[in-house]
Amino acid sequence: MNSDDETGTKKPLLHEIGQDLSMISVDELGQRIELLRAEIVRLEEEAAEKSKSRTAADALFKSG
Repeated sequence: MNSDDETGTKKPLLHEIGQDLSMISVDELGQRIELLRAEIVRLEEEAAEKSKSRTAADALFKSG
């Protein structure tokens, strides 16, 4: 029994791009899809924030 089993904690679900999927269950594939969708949303939100900051900075320097 490993320490994760003893403490009752679960390892976080991780997905490596390009990994072999043949041994992963349908349920786990669904979990990974949701994980990746959430990560895409997070990345898009961060990109939008950075774009807004860049646009604001450009406007500030162009007006001065």
